[in-house]
Amino acid sequence: MEPNRSIGHHVITPRTKKQARKLSLEQSEKLAGLGFILPVSILLLIFMFYPIIQAFIISFQEFNLVSAEKSFIGLKNYMNLLQDEAFIASLKHSFHFAIVVVPVQGAIALGLALLVQKKSKVNAVFRTLFFIPVVISTAVAATVFKLIYSKEYGLLNSILETFHLPTVNFLSDTETAMNGVIILGIWKAAGFFMIIFLAGLNNIPIDLYEAARVDGAGKIRQFFFITLPLLKRTIAFVAIITTIDAIKLSALVYVLTGGGPSGSTETTVVFIFRTAFEKMNMGYASAAAFIFFFIVLIISLIQMKLFKSDVEY
Repeated sequence: MEPNRSIGHHVITPRTKKQARKLSLEQSEKLAGLGFILPVSILLLIFMFYPIIQAFIISFQEFNLVSAEKSFIGLKNYMNLLQDEAFIASLKHSFHFAIVVVPVQGAIALGLALLVQKKSKVNAVFRTLFFIPVVISTAVAATVFKLIYSKEYGLLNSILETFHLPTVNFLSDTETAMNGVIILGIWKAAGFFMIIFLAGLNNIPIDLYEAARVDGAGKIRQFFFITLPLLKRTIAFVAIITTIDAIKLSALVYVLTGGGPSGSTETTVVFIFRTAFEKMNMGYASAAAFIFFFIVLIISLIQMKLFKSDVEY
């Protein structure tokens, strides 16, 4: 038995030694953890949180980038935006794109995931083919689709002429231009969400399908009573991410249509960009960005509430 040692009025026992070693180990783990997160925290503070705070302050100012003069004007930028027809129209265009893309793209992505779920060499090839649009540069994809939609020499109108149908000036018509953006947006991102659905499908226990087959349930009943309920969290994630991506659409529009014709495809992010860097009105653009941010935040919170699931697997 190890004897106890005393220092002053304190008695050091084997138990206290063990506690001291445990405490020092916990402290070293905490220091190591802080060491890992400190560089990232500093970068976030410098390049994310500080610019956000500065943008929020600027949104209450009349700030022109050319003159760099600032003057506090309170809520004037926000009040003017709520009456700005161009800003309200850009919100409508963003939501029009999102309302169409979110369900259609989600359904296509889920359908593709179900088609290539089984592991085989053929399905592996198709997974790659379906994912290729995701890795293609947005500018390249938009440029290619711009050529496809061209009235003079585009592939789309060539097909229409083959079937003796009238040609369409797809991107120059205010009625059809947004549809062109929607088709490109779905084609570009469906493969990414297919991969997410594949991960969700592969996490569903096979035993459930086997038990359903024994009970006489067909493929359709299995899909509605097993697949969909157990994919609810994956569907929620896809819906939220797709909605955010759709509402903040900018690059596709900027390259494909430039916001035209007659502003019929100008989304909110494009409006903010042009206000800030073409009209040089940074205060007005910052106010628009924060209004847009709170709208997206509210929509995301509502979606999280609606898709809340108690299903576990």
